[in-house]
Amino acid sequence: MKTHISLLAASVLLTASVGAYAAEKIPVLSTKELVDVCKFPSSPESRSFCIGYTTAIYDTYLATRHPQRAKPYICVKQPAPKRDEVIADYVQFAQSTPQLSNEPASGTVLGFLAMRFPCGKK
Repeated sequence: MKTHISLLAASVLLTASVGAYAAEKIPVLSTKELVDVCKFPSSPESRSFCIGYTTAIYDTYLATRHPQRAKPYICVKQPAPKRDEVIADYVQFAQSTPQLSNEPASGTVLGFLAMRFPCGKK
């Protein structure tokens, strides 16, 4: 009986904590926040963050797109341009489209990459 009460108490606590966690809003990096870090990297840390974040977005696109179920929409031809060049182009793009400043950075990076590196018709 004591075990059942302990399990019930643990279950109630777990349910309450999961419910509280689900209601918590998880902050998402905005386009403006990413641009602010990337446009003038003031330190090696901010430059590393910019490169790491933008690279992770692209790597996630590559890793999660199923090649037989989803046509590619970003096709980087080789030799690829330098990373710093692409990031600078993204910053310029984002600054020229201020209506995107509050949008999630990951979405605007993918949209930019799709425009910058479109896939040809096969």
